[in-house]
Amino acid sequence: MAKLTKKQKEAHSKIEKDKLYSLEEASALVKEITSTKFDASVDIAVRLGVDPRKANQMVRGVVTLPHGTGKDLKVLALVTPDKEAEAKEAGADYVGLDEYLDKIKNGWTDVDVIITMPSVMGKLGPLGRVLGPRGLMPNPKTGTVTMDIAKAVSEVKAGKIDFKVDKTGIVHAAIGKVSFSPDKIAGNAKELLETLNKMKPTAAKGVYMKSIFLSSTMSPSVQLDPKSV
Repeated sequence: MAKLTKKQKEAHSKIEKDKLYSLEEASALVKEITSTKFDASVDIAVRLGVDPRKANQMVRGVVTLPHGTGKDLKVLALVTPDKEAEAKEAGADYVGLDEYLDKIKNGWTDVDVIITMPSVMGKLGPLGRVLGPRGLMPNPKTGTVTMDIAKAVSEVKAGKIDFKVDKTGIVHAAIGKVSFSPDKIAGNAKELLETLNKMKPTAAKGVYMKSIFLSSTMSPSVQLDPKSV
């Protein structure tokens, strides 16, 4: 096991063993224990009492973080010519169709989100092997396959993220940056947690939110008290 550096030891020493922190305490503590020279992401991990193998216990959705993600996401709008002006005005970084489909076919994936129209999805099917593993395949459930291109682009730029429970029952999401104030970190986390709570599957029995951890890119995790949120 690798030895902890001096800064890592210092960070760990500030976390009380076995203590469950409130959301406000954890948001402030994560800032305090992060010593990276870059603006690290703040991440949340929520273990849910669900069995993701069962379709009626799958938890997947979208949430618009009130204070944004802190990242300038690159958006590609794959649209027909009549929708190009709408996408550009809404702030899409790349707009077009066939030329970008060819680029993706050749391995180009330098974007964070792809938004498209229902009529274009057929052309994206063959690119599933490229887009799927990178989480870039548009999906109606996350609002990235729509006729309202302007709204979809604007929401992503404003801080809309999608989340999905993984096979171990955990939802991971980046909810901001360490440069955010504790209030903004807590506000974004609360919005996601409230959204998750509303999505509790009726088939899920027992404790729904089993554990919640907050951390930054290179910091130790701070455990939250699920009852406090």
